[in-house]
Formats: sequence, C-alpha cells, structure tokens
Amino acid sequence: MHKAVFILPLVLLAACQTPREACISDASGNLPTINRLITETEGNLARGYAIGTREDVEIERDYCERTLQDGTVVQVRCDRARTVERRVPVAINLYAEQAKLDSLYERRNDLQARIAPAIQACVAAYPEE
Repeated sequence: MHKAVFILPLVLLAACQTPREACISDASGNLPTINRLITETEGNLARGYAIGTREDVEIERDYCERTLQDGTVVQVRCDRARTVERRVPVAINLYAEQAKLDSLYERRNDLQARIAPAIQACVAAYPEE
C-alpha cells in the first residue's frame, strides 16, 4: 500500500507532461539525480560540512476526555510522542568530497554525451507546437 502512495504523484506528474517532455525525461535517465548530487556536493564543499538529519522525539503534553464505566466524563493527561526530523551539520572529509565531485562531473559529461542523440531524436519526433 505504501508503494502506491509514492507512485501516484509520479503517475500524475507524468500525465502532465507533453509527449516531447516525456520522451526527453525517459532519455535523460539518471542525469537529474547526478545534477542533484553535484549541487549537494558543491554545497558541502562550500560550507565545509554536510547536512544530515536526526530524529528527535518530542512529548506533547495534552489532556483528553475519557468516559468512565458509570458514564462520567473526566479529563486525563494524555501525553503524545511525535518524531521530529532535524537538520544537523555532519563532518566530512573535504578531499574525499572533492574526489566525489570530480567523479560526478565526469559521470555527468559521459552521460550527457551518450543521451544527446536520444534527446535530439525526441525533439525531431515531437516538434514544438
């Protein structure tokens, strides 16, 4: 059931694409992911650290109504725990991060060269209207 929750927005988004956009998106493969990783890694190097997440548990103090067996309604304390995700700095090895960035640039260049003919075919197959 959880997979359907994640797939539905993708299906709806795909339904909004023109045939040309869908073709280019299919042809692009991992390029958007690589571009996102490049942006993230460049940010890490600029800051000198990465941004990670940590989950903290917070207790919300509240009162709830409860009905006793005799029908009396009483207020009782009902604390609720909730998980909060927080962004935290994470130490990185700047040399390893730079090597990762160099590798991502190389991967992107290779991928762009490989997908260029497929994107040109999409443009030819689905000219702008």
